[in-house]
Amino acid sequence: MRGKIIKGIGGFYYVDTEESGVYACRARGIFRKEKKKPLVGDDVEISVLDETDREGSLDAIFPRRNELIRPASANIDQALVIFAADYPKPNFNLLDRFLISMQQQDIPVIICFNKSELVSDETLAEYCSIYEQSGCRLCTMSIYEQRGLEEVRSLLIGRTTCIAGPSGVGKSSLTNYLHPQQTAQVGELSKKIGRGKQTTRHTELFRIERDSYFLDTPGFTSLYVTGLSPEDVRWYYAEFEQYRDRCRFQGCMHLSEPDCAVKAALSEGKIHRERYENYRLITEEIKQSRRY
Repeated sequence: MRGKIIKGIGGFYYVDTEESGVYACRARGIFRKEKKKPLVGDDVEISVLDETDREGSLDAIFPRRNELIRPASANIDQALVIFAADYPKPNFNLLDRFLISMQQQDIPVIICFNKSELVSDETLAEYCSIYEQSGCRLCTMSIYEQRGLEEVRSLLIGRTTCIAGPSGVGKSSLTNYLHPQQTAQVGELSKKIGRGKQTTRHTELFRIERDSYFLDTPGFTSLYVTGLSPEDVRWYYAEFEQYRDRCRFQGCMHLSEPDCAVKAALSEGKIHRERYENYRLITEEIKQSRRY
């Protein structure tokens, strides 16, 4: 029987089989020998050992499309990153770092501004304009006023989505709105087999409907760009793409070089200054870190 791991805790892997529900499975010893640890999000093959107690054996892990380190998970189709329009004010440098991190793993990003009721329409439009050319989908919502929630929900259908963002932006409220049935089902199963009572925060997928899952992640207040050289950062800004071939120098970093088409586009308002400044700051940070 095929399914997806939605939680792993206490030596058990909870596998959602869509049609037949959730089974608590132990992984076969072959995975330990091969040093392959099952991850939340893995598509797997299981054998049912006890239908009454909903227990099974995890027999095979299908090839992963991708793998996140934090939180440990696999086969993420997209990320929904939520920032508040106000309270707390959006930190666009932090958002850019998140976008780079997801691009490094080829994971598309939806940017969502919550608490839209706290700012004017003009301010909200300005926030969205910063990322118009970023290659990301944009949406806004107000959980407080129940606006835009169904649009956000529709973007999750048919995909496995990682929901991320700083603390206090409304991730938990969105999770509650989505009302995943999986929470109760897994909770009952954990109670039955006497597992899953630890208080440590664990990674868990929640099912919205068929083939539609989301992963809630702890809030973050800082992110470091890793695995990139200063010269690499420019490739993660989609706004630069149409201009870079017009620069005088082939290896132009778009910083201090003369006849730079990217800087010309910036001065003409074709590239948003917020994005360019974040690019400059992140590139400089990587340069500085390499000196020590």
